[in-house]
Amino acid sequence: MVNLGELRRQLDREEEAWLSPYATRSSQARRRRFEERISRGHRLDFAVDADRILHSRAYTRYIDKTQVFYLVDNEHISHRVLHVQLLSKIARTIGRYLRLNEDLLEAIALGHDIGHPPFGHDGERILSELCQAHGIGPFLHSVQGVRFLERVEKRGRGLNLSLQVLDGILCHDGESHLERLAPEREKNFDHLEAEIRLKLARPETDLRPMTLEGCVVRLADTISYIGRDLEDAIILNLVRREELPPLVVERLGSTNGTIVYTLVTDLIGHSYQKNYVGYSPEVGEALRMLKAFNYERIYNNPRIKQETGKIGDLCADLFARFLKDVREKRRHSPIWREFLDEMAPEYLAESEPAEVVRDFIASLTDAAFLRQCQELFFPKPLPLRFA
Repeated sequence: MVNLGELRRQLDREEEAWLSPYATRSSQARRRRFEERISRGHRLDFAVDADRILHSRAYTRYIDKTQVFYLVDNEHISHRVLHVQLLSKIARTIGRYLRLNEDLLEAIALGHDIGHPPFGHDGERILSELCQAHGIGPFLHSVQGVRFLERVEKRGRGLNLSLQVLDGILCHDGESHLERLAPEREKNFDHLEAEIRLKLARPETDLRPMTLEGCVVRLADTISYIGRDLEDAIILNLVRREELPPLVVERLGSTNGTIVYTLVTDLIGHSYQKNYVGYSPEVGEALRMLKAFNYERIYNNPRIKQETGKIGDLCADLFARFLKDVREKRRHSPIWREFLDEMAPEYLAESEPAEVVRDFIASLTDAAFLRQCQELFFPKPLPLRFA
Protein backbone atom coordinates (compact mmCIF):
# COMPACT_ATOMS: atom_id res chain seq x y z
CA MET A 1 0.00 0.00 0.00
CA VAL A 2 1.31 3.42 -0.95
CA ASN A 3 2.14 5.65 2.00
CA LEU A 4 0.16 8.81 1.22
CA GLY A 5 1.86 10.75 3.98
CA GLU A 6 5.23 10.11 2.37
CA LEU A 7 3.84 11.17 -1.01
CA ARG A 8 2.68 14.41 0.61
CA ARG A 9 6.17 15.03 1.99
CA GLN A 10 7.60 14.30 -1.44
CA LEU A 11 5.30 16.90 -2.99
CA ASP A 12 6.47 19.42 -0.39
CA ARG A 13 10.07 18.69 -1.35
CA GLU A 14 9.27 19.03 -5.05
CA GLU A 15 7.58 22.38 -4.40
CA GLU A 16 10.65 23.59 -2.56
CA ALA A 17 12.88 22.60 -5.45
CA TRP A 18 10.65 23.75 -8.32
CA LEU A 19 8.84 26.89 -7.19
CA SER A 20 10.28 30.35 -7.67
CA PRO A 21 11.89 31.89 -4.57
CA TYR A 22 9.05 34.44 -4.72
CA ALA A 23 6.31 31.79 -4.74
CA THR A 24 4.26 30.66 -1.74
CA ARG A 25 4.90 27.14 -0.50
CA SER A 26 1.94 25.04 0.57
CA SER A 27 3.71 24.49 3.89
CA GLN A 28 3.38 28.23 4.53
CA ALA A 29 -0.44 28.11 4.66
CA ARG A 30 -1.86 29.58 7.86
CA ARG A 31 -5.36 28.96 9.24
CA ARG A 32 -7.31 30.34 12.15
CA ARG A 33 -7.89 26.81 13.45
CA PHE A 34 -5.43 23.94 13.22
CA GLU A 35 -6.87 20.86 11.52
CA GLU A 36 -5.21 17.53 12.17
CA ARG A 37 -6.66 15.94 9.04
CA ILE A 38 -5.05 18.57 6.82
CA SER A 39 -1.74 18.32 8.62
CA ARG A 40 -1.67 14.52 8.36
CA GLY A 41 -3.57 14.14 5.07
CA HIS A 42 -2.17 13.68 1.58
CA ARG A 43 -3.57 16.87 0.00
CA LEU A 44 -1.57 20.08 -0.07
CA ASP A 45 -3.08 22.96 1.90
CA PHE A 46 -4.09 25.26 -0.93
CA ALA A 47 -5.59 22.36 -2.88
CA VAL A 48 -7.83 21.76 0.15
CA ASP A 49 -8.88 25.43 0.03
CA ALA A 50 -9.70 25.24 -3.68
CA ASP A 51 -11.85 22.14 -3.07
CA ARG A 52 -13.67 23.74 -0.14
CA ILE A 53 -14.53 26.80 -2.23
CA LEU A 54 -15.57 24.65 -5.20
CA HIS A 55 -17.98 22.65 -3.00
CA SER A 56 -19.38 25.66 -1.14
CA ARG A 57 -22.92 26.90 -1.58
CA ALA A 58 -21.59 30.33 -2.48
CA TYR A 59 -19.70 28.86 -5.43
CA THR A 60 -22.82 27.03 -6.62
CA ARG A 61 -24.63 30.38 -6.79
CA TYR A 62 -22.16 31.68 -9.39
CA ILE A 63 -24.17 29.77 -11.99
CA ASP A 64 -26.94 32.40 -12.09
CA LYS A 65 -25.15 35.62 -11.15
CA THR A 66 -24.60 37.90 -14.10
CA GLN A 67 -21.26 39.43 -14.94
CA VAL A 68 -22.14 42.72 -16.69
CA PHE A 69 -25.37 42.27 -18.65
CA TYR A 70 -28.33 41.37 -16.44
CA LEU A 71 -31.93 40.78 -17.50
CA VAL A 72 -30.67 39.83 -20.97
CA ASP A 73 -32.25 36.79 -22.61
CA ASN A 74 -29.22 35.47 -24.47
CA GLU A 75 -27.56 32.19 -23.49
CA HIS A 76 -24.21 33.24 -24.96
CA ILE A 77 -23.71 36.18 -22.58
CA SER A 78 -21.17 35.56 -19.81
CA HIS A 79 -22.23 34.71 -16.29
CA ARG A 80 -19.97 34.94 -13.29
CA VAL A 81 -19.33 31.20 -13.20
CA LEU A 82 -17.66 31.42 -16.61
CA HIS A 83 -15.62 34.44 -15.54
CA VAL A 84 -14.13 32.68 -12.51
CA GLN A 85 -13.33 29.60 -14.59
CA LEU A 86 -11.58 31.72 -17.21
CA LEU A 87 -9.69 33.58 -14.51
CA SER A 88 -8.58 30.34 -12.89
CA LYS A 89 -7.28 29.03 -16.21
CA ILE A 90 -5.46 32.26 -17.08
CA ALA A 91 -3.95 32.65 -13.61
CA ARG A 92 -2.68 29.05 -13.58
CA THR A 93 -1.16 29.48 -17.03
CA ILE A 94 0.74 32.56 -15.88
CA GLY A 95 1.70 30.85 -12.64
CA ARG A 96 3.08 27.80 -14.43
CA TYR A 97 5.56 29.93 -16.38
CA LEU A 98 6.48 32.06 -13.37
CA ARG A 99 6.79 28.90 -11.21
CA LEU A 100 4.18 29.99 -8.69
CA ASN A 101 1.83 27.88 -6.56
CA GLU A 102 -0.97 26.84 -8.91
CA ASP A 103 -3.19 25.50 -6.12
CA LEU A 104 -3.10 28.88 -4.40
CA LEU A 105 -3.80 30.65 -7.69
CA GLU A 106 -6.80 28.41 -8.30
CA ALA A 107 -8.23 28.85 -4.81
CA ILE A 108 -8.04 32.67 -4.96
CA ALA A 109 -9.44 32.73 -8.49
CA LEU A 110 -12.39 30.45 -7.68
CA GLY A 111 -13.29 32.45 -4.58
CA HIS A 112 -12.55 36.01 -5.67
CA ASP A 113 -16.12 36.97 -6.66
CA ILE A 114 -18.01 34.90 -4.06
CA GLY A 115 -19.31 38.09 -2.43
CA HIS A 116 -21.02 39.55 -5.49
CA PRO A 117 -24.77 40.22 -5.07
CA PRO A 118 -27.27 39.75 -7.89
CA PHE A 119 -27.12 42.10 -10.90
CA GLY A 120 -23.39 42.74 -10.98
CA HIS A 121 -21.83 46.03 -9.97
CA ASP A 122 -25.15 47.87 -10.22
CA GLY A 123 -26.54 45.45 -7.66
CA GLU A 124 -23.50 46.08 -5.48
CA ARG A 125 -24.01 49.86 -5.61
CA ILE A 126 -27.73 49.54 -4.82
CA LEU A 127 -27.12 47.20 -1.88
CA SER A 128 -24.31 49.40 -0.59
CA GLU A 129 -26.60 52.43 -0.46
CA LEU A 130 -29.17 50.43 1.49
CA CYS A 131 -26.56 49.09 3.91
CA GLN A 132 -25.25 52.60 4.61
CA ALA A 133 -28.79 53.89 5.09
CA HIS A 134 -29.27 51.19 7.76
CA GLY A 135 -26.05 52.03 9.58
CA ILE A 136 -23.93 48.98 8.79
CA GLY A 137 -21.45 50.61 6.43
CA PRO A 138 -20.92 50.13 2.69
CA PHE A 139 -21.32 46.86 0.85
CA LEU A 140 -18.13 45.72 -0.88
CA HIS A 141 -18.09 42.38 -2.66
CA SER A 142 -14.46 41.71 -1.74
CA VAL A 143 -15.22 42.10 1.97
CA GLN A 144 -18.47 40.17 1.62
CA GLY A 145 -16.60 37.33 -0.07
CA VAL A 146 -14.38 36.91 2.99
CA ARG A 147 -17.46 37.10 5.24
CA PHE A 148 -19.31 34.42 3.28
CA LEU A 149 -16.36 32.04 3.44
CA GLU A 150 -15.48 32.73 7.09
CA ARG A 151 -18.81 33.51 8.77
CA VAL A 152 -21.70 32.21 6.65
CA GLU A 153 -20.72 28.93 4.99
CA LYS A 154 -21.31 25.67 6.90
CA ARG A 155 -24.18 27.11 8.96
CA GLY A 156 -22.10 30.04 10.15
CA ARG A 157 -18.99 28.05 11.11
CA GLY A 158 -17.03 28.98 7.99
CA LEU A 159 -14.60 26.99 5.88
CA ASN A 160 -11.41 27.69 7.84
CA LEU A 161 -9.52 28.73 4.71
CA SER A 162 -5.91 29.81 4.74
CA LEU A 163 -4.89 33.41 5.34
CA GLN A 164 -3.24 33.58 1.92
CA VAL A 165 -6.46 32.67 0.10
CA LEU A 166 -8.66 35.04 2.13
CA ASP A 167 -6.13 37.84 1.63
CA GLY A 168 -6.10 37.26 -2.14
CA ILE A 169 -9.91 37.45 -2.23
CA LEU A 170 -9.99 40.63 -0.15
CA CYS A 171 -7.31 42.35 -2.25
CA HIS A 172 -8.37 41.22 -5.73
CA ASP A 173 -9.95 44.55 -6.86
CA GLY A 174 -9.75 44.01 -10.62
CA GLU A 175 -11.59 47.21 -11.46
CA SER A 176 -8.66 49.52 -10.65
CA HIS A 177 -5.98 49.86 -13.32
CA LEU A 178 -2.52 48.66 -12.36
CA GLU A 179 0.40 47.94 -14.65
CA ARG A 180 2.71 46.56 -11.95
CA LEU A 181 1.98 44.99 -8.59
CA ALA A 182 4.24 43.69 -5.83
CA PRO A 183 3.07 41.80 -2.73
CA GLU A 184 3.07 43.08 0.83
CA ARG A 185 4.24 39.86 2.42
CA GLU A 186 4.26 40.41 6.16
CA LYS A 187 0.62 39.83 7.08
CA ASN A 188 -1.28 37.78 9.64
CA PHE A 189 -4.95 37.40 10.58
CA ASP A 190 -4.81 40.62 12.60
CA HIS A 191 -3.75 42.40 9.42
CA LEU A 192 -6.66 40.79 7.55
CA GLU A 193 -9.15 42.11 10.11
CA ALA A 194 -7.52 45.56 10.11
CA GLU A 195 -7.63 45.76 6.30
CA ILE A 196 -11.31 44.80 6.27
CA ARG A 197 -12.05 47.61 8.72
CA LEU A 198 -9.95 50.03 6.68
CA LYS A 199 -11.67 49.08 3.43
CA LEU A 200 -15.12 49.53 4.97
CA ALA A 201 -14.12 52.93 6.41
CA ARG A 202 -12.47 54.05 3.16
CA PRO A 203 -13.65 51.96 0.20
CA GLU A 204 -11.21 53.69 -2.14
CA THR A 205 -8.26 52.20 -0.21
CA ASP A 206 -6.01 50.13 -2.46
CA LEU A 207 -5.13 46.90 -0.65
CA ARG A 208 -2.17 44.88 -1.92
CA PRO A 209 -2.08 41.06 -1.73
CA MET A 210 0.42 39.35 0.56
CA THR A 211 1.50 36.79 -2.06
CA LEU A 212 2.75 37.01 -5.62
CA GLU A 213 -0.03 34.56 -6.47
CA GLY A 214 -2.58 37.09 -5.19
CA CYS A 215 -0.95 39.74 -7.38
CA VAL A 216 -1.25 37.49 -10.44
CA VAL A 217 -4.95 36.85 -9.79
CA ARG A 218 -5.60 40.57 -9.43
CA LEU A 219 -4.02 41.42 -12.80
CA ALA A 220 -5.40 38.29 -14.47
CA ASP A 221 -8.90 39.30 -13.33
CA THR A 222 -8.78 42.15 -15.83
CA ILE A 223 -7.37 39.87 -18.54
CA SER A 224 -10.25 37.44 -18.06
CA TYR A 225 -13.06 39.98 -18.39
CA ILE A 226 -11.82 42.87 -20.56
CA GLY A 227 -11.99 41.10 -23.93
CA ARG A 228 -14.86 38.83 -22.99
CA ASP A 229 -17.04 41.81 -22.04
CA LEU A 230 -16.19 43.34 -25.42
CA GLU A 231 -17.37 40.19 -27.21
CA ASP A 232 -20.62 40.19 -25.21
CA ALA A 233 -21.20 43.86 -26.08
CA ILE A 234 -20.67 43.11 -29.77
CA ILE A 235 -23.22 40.27 -29.59
CA LEU A 236 -25.72 42.74 -28.09
CA ASN A 237 -24.96 45.40 -30.74
CA LEU A 238 -23.71 47.89 -28.16
CA VAL A 239 -20.41 48.40 -29.97
CA ARG A 240 -18.77 47.39 -33.22
CA ARG A 241 -15.31 45.88 -33.41
CA GLU A 242 -14.27 48.59 -35.88
CA GLU A 243 -14.82 51.23 -33.18
CA LEU A 244 -11.94 50.02 -31.00
CA PRO A 245 -9.13 52.59 -30.62
CA PRO A 246 -6.44 51.95 -33.28
CA LEU A 247 -3.66 51.76 -30.68
CA VAL A 248 -5.56 49.03 -28.81
CA VAL A 249 -5.97 47.01 -32.00
CA GLU A 250 -2.32 47.50 -32.93
CA ARG A 251 -0.89 46.45 -29.56
CA LEU A 252 -3.49 44.03 -28.14
CA GLY A 253 -5.66 42.87 -31.03
CA SER A 254 -9.39 43.14 -31.61
CA THR A 255 -10.76 39.78 -30.41
CA ASN A 256 -10.93 38.27 -26.94
CA GLY A 257 -8.61 35.41 -27.86
CA THR A 258 -5.93 37.73 -29.23
CA ILE A 259 -6.27 40.18 -26.35
CA VAL A 260 -5.92 37.42 -23.73
CA TYR A 261 -2.94 35.88 -25.52
CA THR A 262 -1.16 39.21 -25.89
CA LEU A 263 -1.71 40.27 -22.28
CA VAL A 264 -0.68 36.90 -20.85
CA THR A 265 2.43 36.72 -23.03
CA ASP A 266 3.49 40.25 -22.14
CA LEU A 267 2.83 39.73 -18.43
CA ILE A 268 4.89 36.55 -18.29
CA GLY A 269 7.74 38.09 -20.27
CA HIS A 270 7.98 41.17 -18.05
CA SER A 271 7.45 39.32 -14.73
CA TYR A 272 9.75 36.33 -15.13
CA GLN A 273 12.04 35.84 -12.12
CA LYS A 274 10.81 39.12 -10.61
CA ASN A 275 9.33 39.80 -7.19
CA TYR A 276 6.44 41.62 -8.88
CA VAL A 277 4.12 41.12 -11.85
CA GLY A 278 3.51 43.70 -14.53
CA TYR A 279 3.22 44.64 -18.19
CA SER A 280 5.50 46.46 -20.57
CA PRO A 281 4.74 50.23 -20.74
CA GLU A 282 3.36 49.86 -24.28
CA VAL A 283 0.94 47.06 -23.43
CA GLY A 284 0.00 48.68 -20.11
CA GLU A 285 -0.97 51.87 -21.94
CA ALA A 286 -3.06 49.95 -24.48
CA LEU A 287 -4.84 48.05 -21.70
CA ARG A 288 -5.65 51.32 -19.94
CA MET A 289 -7.16 52.64 -23.19
CA LEU A 290 -9.21 49.48 -23.70
CA LYS A 291 -10.52 49.66 -20.15
CA ALA A 292 -11.51 53.32 -20.66
CA PHE A 293 -13.26 52.36 -23.92
CA ASN A 294 -15.18 49.59 -22.15
CA TYR A 295 -16.28 51.90 -19.35
CA GLU A 296 -17.50 54.58 -21.72
CA ARG A 297 -19.15 52.36 -24.32
CA ILE A 298 -20.21 49.32 -22.28
CA TYR A 299 -20.24 49.52 -18.47
CA ASN A 300 -21.73 53.03 -18.31
CA ASN A 301 -23.92 52.67 -21.39
CA PRO A 302 -27.45 53.83 -20.47
CA ARG A 303 -28.93 51.25 -22.83
CA ILE A 304 -28.00 48.43 -20.44
CA LYS A 305 -29.32 50.26 -17.37
CA GLN A 306 -32.91 50.82 -18.42
CA GLU A 307 -34.23 48.51 -15.69
CA THR A 308 -31.72 49.47 -12.99
CA GLY A 309 -34.12 51.88 -11.29
CA LYS A 310 -36.71 49.12 -10.94
CA ILE A 311 -34.08 46.78 -9.50
CA GLY A 312 -33.19 49.47 -6.96
CA ASP A 313 -36.82 49.92 -5.90
CA LEU A 314 -37.34 46.17 -5.55
CA CYS A 315 -34.12 45.76 -3.56
CA ALA A 316 -35.23 48.52 -1.16
CA ASP A 317 -38.59 46.80 -0.73
CA LEU A 318 -36.95 43.43 -0.11
CA PHE A 319 -34.52 44.92 2.41
CA ALA A 320 -37.34 46.59 4.36
CA ARG A 321 -39.51 43.47 4.28
CA PHE A 322 -36.76 41.09 5.38
CA LEU A 323 -35.53 43.46 8.07
CA LYS A 324 -39.00 43.49 9.60
CA ASP A 325 -39.21 39.70 9.29
CA VAL A 326 -35.92 39.25 11.16
CA ARG A 327 -36.77 41.71 13.91
CA GLU A 328 -40.24 40.27 14.45
CA LYS A 329 -39.03 36.65 14.07
CA ARG A 330 -41.53 35.84 11.32
CA ARG A 331 -40.55 32.22 10.85
CA HIS A 332 -42.66 31.83 7.71
CA SER A 333 -40.58 34.44 5.89
CA PRO A 334 -38.17 33.27 3.16
CA ILE A 335 -35.24 34.77 5.06
CA TRP A 336 -35.98 32.36 7.90
CA ARG A 337 -36.98 29.34 5.83
CA GLU A 338 -34.14 29.59 3.32
CA PHE A 339 -31.38 31.13 5.42
CA LEU A 340 -31.70 31.59 9.16
CA ASP A 341 -33.35 28.30 10.09
CA GLU A 342 -30.25 26.39 9.05
CA MET A 343 -27.74 28.75 10.66
CA ALA A 344 -26.00 28.11 13.95
CA PRO A 345 -27.35 30.28 16.80
CA GLU A 346 -23.99 32.04 17.05
CA TYR A 347 -24.47 33.60 13.62
CA LEU A 348 -27.68 35.36 14.60
CA ALA A 349 -26.24 36.35 17.97
CA GLU A 350 -23.20 37.96 16.32
CA SER A 351 -25.04 39.69 13.45
CA GLU A 352 -27.28 42.73 13.54
CA PRO A 353 -30.65 42.30 11.77
CA ALA A 354 -29.54 44.56 8.91
CA GLU A 355 -26.36 42.48 8.50
CA VAL A 356 -28.46 39.32 8.27
CA VAL A 357 -30.57 40.93 5.54
CA ARG A 358 -27.45 42.08 3.70
CA ASP A 359 -26.02 38.55 3.80
CA PHE A 360 -29.25 37.00 2.54
CA ILE A 361 -29.81 39.45 -0.33
CA ALA A 362 -26.15 39.24 -1.34
CA SER A 363 -26.45 35.46 -1.46
CA LEU A 364 -29.35 35.53 -3.93
CA THR A 365 -28.85 34.79 -7.60
CA ASP A 366 -30.50 37.08 -10.13
CA ALA A 367 -33.33 34.58 -10.64
CA ALA A 368 -33.81 34.01 -6.90
CA PHE A 369 -34.02 37.77 -6.32
CA LEU A 370 -36.76 38.13 -8.93
CA ARG A 371 -38.56 35.07 -7.54
CA GLN A 372 -38.59 36.57 -4.04
CA CYS A 373 -40.08 39.78 -5.43
CA GLN A 374 -42.67 37.85 -7.41
CA GLU A 375 -43.77 35.85 -4.38
CA LEU A 376 -43.79 38.72 -1.89
CA PHE A 377 -45.00 41.72 -3.86
CA PHE A 378 -47.07 40.53 -6.81
CA PRO A 379 -50.67 39.24 -6.54
CA LYS A 380 -51.26 35.54 -7.09
CA PRO A 381 -54.29 34.02 -8.85
CA LEU A 382 -56.98 32.92 -6.44
CA PRO A 383 -58.20 29.30 -6.48
CA LEU A 384 -61.20 28.51 -8.63
CA ARG A 385 -63.02 27.26 -5.57
CA PHE A 386 -62.62 28.23 -1.96
CA ALA A 387 -62.65 25.56 0.70
